[in-house]
Amino acid sequence: MRVNRIVRLASATVAFSTLAATGGCNFFDVSNPGPIADDNLNVPSAMAGLTTGMAFNLSEAYNSLSPQTALLSDDLYHAGSYGPGQGLWNRGIVRPEDINGSWGDMHAARWVAEQGIERMKTVLGTGYDTSPFAARANIYAGLANRMLGEVTCNSVIDGGPSGDHKVHFQRAEAQFSEAIRIAGGLTGALRDSLLRVAHGGRASVRAWQNNWTGAVTDAQIVPSAYVFVAPFSTNTAAENNELAFETINRSEYTVFGTFWSAVRDPRVPWDTVRTTSGALATGQDGRTVFFRQRKFINLAADIPIVKGTEMLLVRAEAALRNNDVPGAMTLINQVRAFHNVATSPLPPLTATTLAEAWPILQRERGATLWLESRRLWDLRRWNAETGPAKNTFLDNRDKCIPISLNEIQANPNLRGT
Repeated sequence: MRVNRIVRLASATVAFSTLAATGGCNFFDVSNPGPIADDNLNVPSAMAGLTTGMAFNLSEAYNSLSPQTALLSDDLYHAGSYGPGQGLWNRGIVRPEDINGSWGDMHAARWVAEQGIERMKTVLGTGYDTSPFAARANIYAGLANRMLGEVTCNSVIDGGPSGDHKVHFQRAEAQFSEAIRIAGGLTGALRDSLLRVAHGGRASVRAWQNNWTGAVTDAQIVPSAYVFVAPFSTNTAAENNELAFETINRSEYTVFGTFWSAVRDPRVPWDTVRTTSGALATGQDGRTVFFRQRKFINLAADIPIVKGTEMLLVRAEAALRNNDVPGAMTLINQVRAFHNVATSPLPPLTATTLAEAWPILQRERGATLWLESRRLWDLRRWNAETGPAKNTFLDNRDKCIPISLNEIQANPNLRGT
């Protein structure tokens, strides 16, 4: 994997955007002013740049995490020259020394957003309560905490002791709720966009805390076509989509060897690559067949992080947990109809029992969220279930990312663990 990129708060060129059924709209548009002195951020006019930095850090965290979670959750298979850690991830083994970069990037995204919120409160004063930048900052913090809650085994907040990973879900819920409070006082399309992503983020973390009623209430607010992304760009190498680089520019990761290699679904696009002699191409390791993912086809491809189609599946899962198989299947088929295309049709599915419906729901979430760094959490939580919701893929595999070696060595609360 390429060397971890340097993160500079408020000097990134990336703008964080949302996509709706009628097209995309930018939350804000900020040009790159170069490095900014810390004191220069203590003015209201710097809040746009501050939130741009938060967006950049969140994208960096997704960049760092995407290959790891893809290998750990059977979204992709390692076919490359990197090792030894990535070869171990294929086998479901995660060592603290192999995730230093990802751990740091995820916590940088959280810390930058949370500290930015505190700065905004001081700089903006009473204007904080009516600032769209304050709403965005809380959204970024909530998304960073959701990520940490989903993939880490334990929480560690700012050099503190090890705690329950669900602490991140609690923080995220509070931050999404704060974004909803602030956005509710705004007007126009910006208000609607902020509310949709905040309700979508809160729906997921409420579900992960077993508040399925609250999750459904939030999920119903998000239109099926809504998509909120971690943005990427070709402006600089630091803004490239890393997973695209490793699978389009290189052949480090393959669909071959995964569950999805036997699936044809428009949500899971991949193709075969052949040599000039017509043989199946191999990955960078020279031996593993290379099936190329085609979801992120260039270095500027954005990664969806809140989607209306996922909200339909949150509601479908809530229905299954309430023993409502017909209701769940109706919602699942709405997702399939949304993605249905003539070249790769997705006809409606049927199920009459929980035993039939749960595997369908789990596969539909996998296809809908493929390569979006969400599958490991789904497999982890379903592995802990009993009855028809039980998923055994993670049996005898690591189910989450441990505290990194760098954190253990630097944090006095963790020494000796």
